[in-house]
Amino acid sequence: MQFPSRLIENAVEEVSKLPGIGKKTALRLVLHLLKSDTNRTDALARGLQELRHNIQYCNQCHNISDGPLCEICNSHKRHHQIICVVEDFPDVIAIENTNQYHGKYHVLGGIISPIDGIGPEELHIESLVSRIAQSDPVIEEVILALSPTMEGDTTAFYLTKRLQDYNLKISSIARGVPIGGELEYTDEITLGRSIIKRRTYEVDG
Repeated sequence: MQFPSRLIENAVEEVSKLPGIGKKTALRLVLHLLKSDTNRTDALARGLQELRHNIQYCNQCHNISDGPLCEICNSHKRHHQIICVVEDFPDVIAIENTNQYHGKYHVLGGIISPIDGIGPEELHIESLVSRIAQSDPVIEEVILALSPTMEGDTTAFYLTKRLQDYNLKISSIARGVPIGGELEYTDEITLGRSIIKRRTYEVDG
């Protein structure tokens, strides 16, 4: 692809590094920004810089946050006795958009995947165990809202074994979510019903 300017080429190169954006789409976006008001372009650049340099992660649930604790963990309106365990940040957003869940969250930061070299020690599992052990009020239920993939099931199995010594209910979202599907791409109605109709998670053996 030929460019009339090195500056445009550099901008296209950087934008095309974003997931799902090819060189042609990147070029359209760059040209759109070039034609836009300077203030709009500056606001975008400033917003991205602030995001990259100032974003924090909640000390309690590991969700994206503007401070030491995220808004959900800080809220007195949430049910403190229920924790919904998810793989990553997009899953929190997806579940929140259903308006069917009002408890707290715990973001693992991934799922167990030996093929990718990701074991339990790479995830926020120990902090979940400590959180449950030290919680006041006592945690009554942990919902495993993990994608119904082999890796998701492996992670759910490990968590259930890890938490079996605590007097709490361990449940998982109903299988309205397609097998092998990603949670963040599930429609809000299906995901909301899966949360409401969650079932007790059982481990054989």
